[in-house]
Amino acid sequence: MAKQFPKLEKSHIEFIKNQHIFFVGSAAEEGYVNVSPKGMDSLRVINESKIVWLNLTGSGNESAAHVLENDRMTIMFCSFDLKPLIFRVYGNATAIHPRDDEWDELSRLFPEYVGARQLFVVDISMVQTSCGFAVPFMEYKEPRDTLKNWADNNGREGVQEYWKKNTHSLDGKDTGIFE
Repeated sequence: MAKQFPKLEKSHIEFIKNQHIFFVGSAAEEGYVNVSPKGMDSLRVINESKIVWLNLTGSGNESAAHVLENDRMTIMFCSFDLKPLIFRVYGNATAIHPRDDEWDELSRLFPEYVGARQLFVVDISMVQTSCGFAVPFMEYKEPRDTLKNWADNNGREGVQEYWKKNTHSLDGKDTGIFE
């Protein structure tokens, strides 16, 4: 049975800290719905009502475009081992870019990544747990360094040059990557 909560509880926060992957869902008013897997050391629970996650440079920038038009965001965690559980965080997100005043304070919460593109601050409106009985058992092996290595090899200037490919969503919506 699914259970809803108005904010994160201590057991929820502990569960989140033990996850190696999370999924982010966002959508504009019209067009494609985006669901992206995220990994690496890129998510922090600020408090029982706020999460921040670091978006690293990649092939798309859908979440950024979506929150400019519709700030709803869902973050989903899934237990692949031991006790089955699906855990969703529903809320409203704000994108913070390196040019924004809040960037310095919030980016210090994470390792320094050359490919850091945005931070998303999610104000939680509800959390939900559900059984996860159909989720397969999977074993975590190790983190994948491919994205980090790509960014390190390109350097900050090369990454920012790549951002020119991140200026619009699949639906042609502005991502706000540049002022």
